[in-house]
Amino acid sequence: MAQAIAETLFDILYLGFALIAGLTMLIKGKDPLVRKAGFMTTLLGAGDSFHLVPRSYALWTTGLEANAAALGIGKFVTSITMTVFYLVLYYIWRDRNGITGRKGLTGLMWGLSAARIALCLLPQNQWLAYRQPLLYGILRNIPFAVMGVIIIVIFAQENKRTKDRAFRFLPLAVALSFGFYLPVVLFSGTVPAVGILMIPKTLAYVWIVWMCWQLYKESI
Repeated sequence: MAQAIAETLFDILYLGFALIAGLTMLIKGKDPLVRKAGFMTTLLGAGDSFHLVPRSYALWTTGLEANAAALGIGKFVTSITMTVFYLVLYYIWRDRNGITGRKGLTGLMWGLSAARIALCLLPQNQWLAYRQPLLYGILRNIPFAVMGVIIIVIFAQENKRTKDRAFRFLPLAVALSFGFYLPVVLFSGTVPAVGILMIPKTLAYVWIVWMCWQLYKESI
C-alpha cells in the first residue's frame, strides 16, 4: 500500500507538471521555439501517462503481473514518444543556436529514430509479457542511447560557445537521465529493486522541462 500511495502521488505531480507546462507553452507561446518546447513537453507527459497510469492502477488493484499487457503497451508507447522527444529536442538545439546545414547530423538523428522505432515494433520484444527479453531491451535502446549522447555533445558544444543560461545544464540532465535509465534496462529483470532508479530518471526530465519553461518566461 505504501508503494501504491508514494508512486501514485509522485506520478500525479510529475504528469500534472509536464502536461500543464507543456500545454501552456504550446498554446500561449508566441515564439515558435517555445511552442516546439511545449509540444515536446506535452508529448513527454502524454507518452509517460500511457505507462504510469496503468502502473498506478495495477498497484492499487491486482498487481503488476496481472496487468502485464497494459503495462507493456504503455511501455511501448512511451518508447516511441521518448524517441520523438529527443528528435524534437535536436530541432530545439538547431533553432536556439541558429544552426543551418548539418544535413549529415540531421540524417543521423532521423536514422537513429527510425531504427529505434523499427526495433520497438519487432514482435520479439514481447511487449505483452510480464518479463520481456533482455536482448531486445538492449537492442532497441542502442540507437536511443546514441541519440542521447549526440544531444549531450551538441548542447555542451554550443553552450560553451554561446553561454546559454536556459540550457546550460541540459547536457548534465540528459546524462543523468540515461545514467539512471540504463541500469534499469540491464538489471531490473534480475534485481527488481533497481527499478527505483526510474524516480531520479524522471526527475531529470522534470529538470529538462523546467529549462524549457525558462524559454517561455523569456518570451513573455
